[in-house]
Amino acid sequence: MYLVVGLGNPGPKYTETRHNAGFWFLDELLGAAHAGLRSQSRLHAESLKTTWRGHDLVLARPTTFMNHSGQAVRALVDYYRVPPERLVVAYDELDLPAGVARLKEGGGHGGHNGIRDICRHLGDPGFLRIRLGIGHPGHRDAVTGYVLGRPPAADRRAIDAAINRVIDVLPLVFDGQTQSAMTALHTTAASAPPDRETS
Repeated sequence: MYLVVGLGNPGPKYTETRHNAGFWFLDELLGAAHAGLRSQSRLHAESLKTTWRGHDLVLARPTTFMNHSGQAVRALVDYYRVPPERLVVAYDELDLPAGVARLKEGGGHGGHNGIRDICRHLGDPGFLRIRLGIGHPGHRDAVTGYVLGRPPAADRRAIDAAINRVIDVLPLVFDGQTQSAMTALHTTAASAPPDRETS
C-alpha cells in the first residue's frame, strides 16, 4: 500500500494560492479515483483508503498548516503502517517553472518548509517527492508573498496539465517502476512549460 499526501494550507483563504499545488494534485487524483476524503482529527488530516488502477492507496491532505505538515504525515505513516519508501508527497516547487513536474526519490528539503517538517518528524528523507513547478519570483525576499498569491490563469493551466501528466505515470510508481515513471515524465516533450500568450 502507498500513502499519497498533497501539501498545502487549509481554509478558503489559501485554496487558490501557489503553495496549495499539492492540494490541487490530490484533488485531481481523488477525481480520477472517484473518491472523497474523510476528516481524521487524530491524524491531523483528511484521508481515505481506496483502490485505484489495481493498487491499494491511502490518499491524504493534512489539516495542519504547511509548516507543520510533518505532524500529520508522521501520524498517517504510523496509523497506516506505511514505510517511508511507500510515501509519496506532492508539493509546490519554486525551482521549476510553472508547467514542469518532476519525481524525486529522497534528498534534502530544498528550503520547502513542509518537506523540512516531514523530514524532521520522520527522521528519514527517503520518500518520493512530486515536485510541481510554480516558478520563482526572482528574489528570495518576494517568496512568501509569491507562494501565498494566486498564479495567473496561464500558469494555473500549465500547473494543472503537469499534474495530469504525473497522474498518468503514477501507476508505474505503484508497480515498483519508479525509474520508468521518471523517464516517462521527465523526457516527454509535454513536460516543458507551454509558450505564454502575448497580450
